[in-house]
Amino acid sequence: MQSVSLPRPLALRRLVLTAAAAVAVQGFAIAQGVGEAPPARSGKDVFRQLEEVLPTPNAYRNASGAPGHEYWQQKVDYAIEISLDEDSRRFTGSERITYTNNSPDELRYLWVQLENNLYSPDSHGALVEENSGLAKEGFGTMRAMLARDEFEGGIDVLAVRDGAGAALTHTVVDTMMRVDLPQPLASGARTEFEIDWTFVMNDSREVWARAAAEYFEDDGNWIFEVAHWFPRLAAYTDVNGWQHKQFLGRGEFTLEFGDYQVEITVPADHVVAATGVLQNPDEVLTAQQRQRLAEAERSDAPVLVITPAEADANEQERADGTATWKFAAENVRDFAWASSRKFAWDAMGVDIDGRRVLAMSYFPGEGEPLWSRYSTHAVAHTLEVYSKFAVPYPWPVAISVNGPVGGMEYPMICFNGPRPEEDGTYSARTKYGLISVVIHEVGHNWFPMYINSDERQWTWMDEGLNTFVQYLAEQEWEPDYPSRRGEPRNITGYMSSANQVPIMTNSETLLQFGNNAYAKPATALNVLRETVMGRELFDFAFGEYARRWASKRPQPADLFRTMEDASAVDLDWFWRGWFYTTDHVNLGIVGVEEFTLDPGDPQIAKARDRAEDEARPETLGEQRNAALAKRSDRYPELLDFYNSYDEFAVTYQDEQAYADLIEGLDPWERELIEREMPYFTAVTIANHGGLVMPVILELHLEGGLVQEVRIPAEIWRQNDLRVTKLLMTEARIESIVLDPHEETADVDTSDNHFPQQPVRTRFELFKDKDKQNPMQLERAAEKARAEAAEGAEAVDDGGEGAVGGR
Repeated sequence: MQSVSLPRPLALRRLVLTAAAAVAVQGFAIAQGVGEAPPARSGKDVFRQLEEVLPTPNAYRNASGAPGHEYWQQKVDYAIEISLDEDSRRFTGSERITYTNNSPDELRYLWVQLENNLYSPDSHGALVEENSGLAKEGFGTMRAMLARDEFEGGIDVLAVRDGAGAALTHTVVDTMMRVDLPQPLASGARTEFEIDWTFVMNDSREVWARAAAEYFEDDGNWIFEVAHWFPRLAAYTDVNGWQHKQFLGRGEFTLEFGDYQVEITVPADHVVAATGVLQNPDEVLTAQQRQRLAEAERSDAPVLVITPAEADANEQERADGTATWKFAAENVRDFAWASSRKFAWDAMGVDIDGRRVLAMSYFPGEGEPLWSRYSTHAVAHTLEVYSKFAVPYPWPVAISVNGPVGGMEYPMICFNGPRPEEDGTYSARTKYGLISVVIHEVGHNWFPMYINSDERQWTWMDEGLNTFVQYLAEQEWEPDYPSRRGEPRNITGYMSSANQVPIMTNSETLLQFGNNAYAKPATALNVLRETVMGRELFDFAFGEYARRWASKRPQPADLFRTMEDASAVDLDWFWRGWFYTTDHVNLGIVGVEEFTLDPGDPQIAKARDRAEDEARPETLGEQRNAALAKRSDRYPELLDFYNSYDEFAVTYQDEQAYADLIEGLDPWERELIEREMPYFTAVTIANHGGLVMPVILELHLEGGLVQEVRIPAEIWRQNDLRVTKLLMTEARIESIVLDPHEETADVDTSDNHFPQQPVRTRFELFKDKDKQNPMQLERAAEKARAEAAEGAEAVDDGGEGAVGGR
């Protein structure tokens, strides 16, 4: 049972207006909360500026949030050859890396990332995995546990050579490798070196990862989704130097931009999707496929380059030999690809900033009919919406691939998992799950693939920002799109939970990862856009952040400073509350007082006083005492002047005092007291959650009028626990709703109404079921076994009779 607290009644107070004190009295009512001493403050300075928290601006990153005049970043180019042995799932590769040192520093060694080492049984990531022991486990869970402990998924580095072929000293440290240079690499210089390596890809049935191979028992084929598959240079930045935090599984990839030339050798009947532009279509595509692809680029609707029927036929037989697919990609920070003979393929063109971008999807028959209907449209939609809110999409293709990875992103390509049921049907959850995951993963092309934040340190800078723009894109898909994240009301449960840390926490130590890194920052930005800044200011400032840091490496301070710099809105209180604390929004109406002006005219004032006195409820004691015998009835001489005195009668002195008042007023004062005054109502709001926010009040006035009052968060600057706002309205306020549109993520709306509304909930009636004790259960089992035995004997008898009758 839930208890319901009733509101205190509306307090009516009279505002006495005199010529000498008119302004002072009104000002006191506003500042002091209708004559009461202000409550104690929390002691926190919620509007304290962030200068002491944010890094000091410098020549690389200036105080406005823009790149400084000496901003730099490294460049790493790759020429890679990789081959796949499908039966063993083994990949063997060789790469030539060209590293350009644009930093002002001399480098004696380079750090290379080997993320696949995470899948070695003795990796740091494997060793620090927590569990709570074993109780009741599914077969699949047990298989995965055993496989994870046995799978040797690490990268085997075969050789590291300089540009002339001489061996280079190298040291592997878990998921990192240090390559020692023969000579220090000077600022502005470049060096080339080569790495040969091999690894075995994980089977998705046994070991989960951001890359995986999926086996289809019905046709004996695989889908390979290949990511963090090659040794990649770690980032060297003006903020951290080498970003060589080990890959523990959560904090994703911090990388440098560069150009890629990649040759991928796979079975001859495989179809390959990859980052970049296919360089040899004449060698790997049929004339019909090339014709369809050209048609797709001109089309505004998806065109099948490889139909599901053709893919089904392709997967029935295995061709001999191999084929090499060649791709080139410019100015990207990573490269991923997928390969299978099961792929159907569709594509369409999208106009982006005067260019034609190919939106494409690759999917097996198991993805139909869902994928051909929605995936490529979702890719195209993402390109259009994100280009509007951030910067135009910079690359020539964008790809969505269906396979074993539920949702993962790389430049120009992403892996997405939702599929229909085996009979081709699908639920609404699956449909919108597919659309949303495609939007989200394609959206990562902006955050962090192009606006290149440090994922290993700050997950929210890519996941949170991307989830926010994903919400904007979903809302432009269809009416009432069921977005999971973005609406403030959807985050209140998490905001009031105890087991959480601030958004500004390293990726690997986050609690409630999805809520912290995705939902809370996305909601914060939505609140910032809709409630704090307004769409016009926010959209301009957010677009400026994207423009400033496109193809560069932003830090949190660069976002915070840019949003203020481009809007002229002080947001330090917002960043501090939402990103640096675990406070939550919980505002409530705790007092409402109505003021009426005492006009001074005794004829009006005393008539009003008489009416108010007569309207006062008669107490229970007054009702019962009225019938009692009174002593004054027995002794009338006890009655005197005051027993007949009418305190509400207008006296000569009252009239003379009023006349004197009017006579002493200046013309403007006389005009003020004679004018029709508004209704004065003081509303007191308490902050129970610690997080200050704008105060939005919906006022319902007599006569059916509705008025909305929006008060900036700075109303809390003097006291972050309680504020009182004096409202002036054209009619008397009948009721008030705080946060009427549920736009502030207020975790408890039960105190957001005046008069307070009852808390409504539901309960269910159920019939008690008789519970059986173990003895009763055993007797029931014996009875069931006996009945089963009798049934078996009857079947045997019937069988013998049938045989004998033949």
